[in-house]
Formats: sequence, C-alpha cells, structure tokens
Amino acid sequence: MKNQTVIGIFNTTAEAQNAVQQLQAAGFVRDYVDISQASPSASGTSSNYQNTSGTTTEAVADTAGRASDSVGSFFSSLFGNDNDEAHTYAEVTRSGHSLVTVHVDTAEQARQAANILDTAGALDVDSKAAEYGVQNSYTANRMAPAPTTATGGMTAQVIEENLQVGKRVEQTGGVRLRSRIVERPVEASVRLREEHVTVQRKPVNRAATEADFTTFKEGDITVTESAERAVVGKEAKVVEEVSLGKQVTEREQTIHDTVRNTEVEIEQVPGASTTNTTATPLSSTNTSKPTGN
Repeated sequence: MKNQTVIGIFNTTAEAQNAVQQLQAAGFVRDYVDISQASPSASGTSSNYQNTSGTTTEAVADTAGRASDSVGSFFSSLFGNDNDEAHTYAEVTRSGHSLVTVHVDTAEQARQAANILDTAGALDVDSKAAEYGVQNSYTANRMAPAPTTATGGMTAQVIEENLQVGKRVEQTGGVRLRSRIVERPVEASVRLREEHVTVQRKPVNRAATEADFTTFKEGDITVTESAERAVVGKEAKVVEEVSLGKQVTEREQTIHDTVRNTEVEIEQVPGASTTNTTATPLSSTNTSKPTGN
C-alpha cells in the first residue's frame, strides 16, 4: 500500500490530463495516478467529488464522494480532521478545478511527482486561497505579511534576524576519591637467644683442704635460665597525600549559523496600454503538496 500522496490542482481537465501523461512518461504507474473533478452543486458551490480517471486506487475519495461534502472529506482524510490546510485545499478545489493525486512509496518519488506537477502548471494554492478570500491559520502562516498602508503610499516591512550566542554550564564529568583498607601479608626475621643450665659431674680424688671444709655445709645454689621472645608492634606512617582541585581553561568556539532578512525589490509597473490585448494569467509553481496517509 502506498504511504504518501502528492496532489496538484489545475485550472482545467486538459492541464490535469497533460500532467498525468508526464507522470506516466517519468515511470509512474497509471493505476496510482488519479484525475478528479469537483462538480458544482445546486447551490453553486462544488461539493461533489468525482473520480474520472477510472483507476481503483482512489478508494478514499470514492468513499468521501458519498458524504455531504466529498471535497472536504477527501482532504480531511489526507490532512486530518479540523485541519486548516485541508480546508484551504478544499476551498480552492471547490471552485471547479481539476485535482491530480499521485500515490507513491518514498519521499524521493514524492519530490519527483511534485516537480512534474509544478512543471505541468499546477496552481499555487496559497495565492488562489488569498484570491478566493480563504482565511484560517494555515493561510495566515503561509502568506507573506500584508503591507501596511501609510498616508500617501504603501509600506513593506523589512525584517532581519540577528544571531544571539549565550553560554550555559553543564556537567561534563568529575573525579571521586574513595579510601578503603586493604590487608596484605608481610614477614620479618629476628634472632632470639635462649639460656639453658647444664650440670656436669666429674670424679675427683684428692685430700680435702681447709677451703673445702669451709664450704662443707648445707646450702642452695640456684642458676636461672632465660630466653628471648619476639614482640610484634605496628607503627602507622603517612606515605602519600591525594587531593582534588580544579584547573580552569578557556577555549574559543566559532558558531556557524544562518540568519534571514527580508529584501524589498522595487519594480516599475508600466502604464495601461490603449491597444486591445488578451491577458494571460501567470502560473505559479511549487504548489504540489506531498502528504502521508
């Protein structure tokens, strides 16, 4: 199923048929190109929508044709209900113009179809809407500001955009310090001394002396033993300090953008000719409107 619809509004059925032929020559399938004519009702306004192309793809329009206002229903089905753009297109079509609808799959096909319709003479819907007095928010946004009237002449406004560059502060990152205790095994060697009492006996065979008789009495002789033991202690030392600070740097950035301004062109208008001439209406391009179903 086609997901985009390109529409073009033409003054006559012949112009619309010529546009269809150009579309076929460009490779568009005829079954997805339709010509429709808004026929006037008894009240004088065009409310009946007729698909005159004989194709089968305009089911939306054919269904809308059975409504009280098929033109409005058809464009509402394309743009959505309560849409000022749909109202604008419907009002222009109701004046008896021919409508060409092209159903395509891609945006590129939509652009190609729109260019072909413009080249074939599709009407400028905005200009026609202003000519018919259609007033809504869509035409107000699309049309250029109306010139203001001053005493003795007309005034056109010149609007100019200026580039304003400001600054804002946003967080781009940061550093967080987190301390934790980590245990690791260590070892150290120490030499320990121990004392042990030894007892030695040796046989003696000699005559006792006066000194021997002096010590010959009861008594105790005590010799003590000692040993060294390892004593463990811990000492904490600060070996490093980690601190956080900020270093501010500045850089210059060049902003590239575009600004718009209104240019007013002055054109001399020739006076009226006294000879009989036939006026040829000017055709406007860029009027085809691709829409998504």
